[in-house]
Amino acid sequence: LRLYGALLLIFQVLVGCDAAVPANEPAKAERAAAGDAAKKTGEAADDVRLIVAFGDSLYAGYQLGPKDGFAPTLQKALRDNGVNVTVLNAGVSGDTTAAGRARLKFVLDNAPQKVEMVILGLGGNDMLRGIRPSETRSNMTAMMDELKRRNIGVIITGMLAPPNLGQDYASEFNGIFPGLAKQYDAPLYPFFLDGVVGNSALMLPDGIHPNKGGVAKVVAGIMPTVEGTLNAQE
Repeated sequence: LRLYGALLLIFQVLVGCDAAVPANEPAKAERAAAGDAAKKTGEAADDVRLIVAFGDSLYAGYQLGPKDGFAPTLQKALRDNGVNVTVLNAGVSGDTTAAGRARLKFVLDNAPQKVEMVILGLGGNDMLRGIRPSETRSNMTAMMDELKRRNIGVIITGMLAPPNLGQDYASEFNGIFPGLAKQYDAPLYPFFLDGVVGNSALMLPDGIHPNKGGVAKVVAGIMPTVEGTLNAQE
C-alpha cells in the first residue's frame, strides 16, 4: 500500500509538470547529448565490454552530477567488482517508448564498439500521458526485436502504474514488462525504483527522481542481475 500511495503521488506531480512540456518536445538537448555520447565516450576498447543504459529521466541522471546518475554509478560498481565494462548513458528525460524506438538504431549504430548488452527502461512516460498499453507494448516489442536481430543481450527494467488509473489499465500496463521478459527469455528487474520510491531520503526534492543515494540503491538492487547476465554471455 505504501508503494502504491507513493506511485499515486508521483503520478499526480508528474502530470502537473508534464502539462507544461509538449509531448513531442522531450528534452531535445538531452536527446542530442545521448546520441553524441555514443560517439564521444572514448572509454570503450576491444577488451572492455559495452553496456548501453537506454531509458528516460530515471536513467539520464536528472539533476545529478555527471558521475552520480544510473550509468556511471553502475559502471563504477561493476568495475569495483572486477568487471571490465563501460556503461553508456543513453537516457533521455521525457522519452516515451515511441521516442525510444525512434532513436534506438541511431544509438546502436553510433556506439564506439559492439554493444554487448542493453538495459532497457522505458514506459513510465507512456503511462503518464495516458498512452494505450497496447501501443507501449508494440513499441517495446519493436525494440526487443531490433536488439534480438543484432544479437544484443537485454535486461528489462519494469515500471508500475498507480492505482488511480484503474485496475484494467494497471493490469495491462504492469503486465507488459514480465510478458516481454518471458517472450524474449530476457532477465527482468521488475520495478526500477524498488526500495527507493516513497523514501524521501533517497529522492530528489521533486519526490519523483532518485538522488545520488537513491541511484546507489537502484544499482545495488540490479547489480546481481547485470553481473549474472554478463557472466552468462561469456
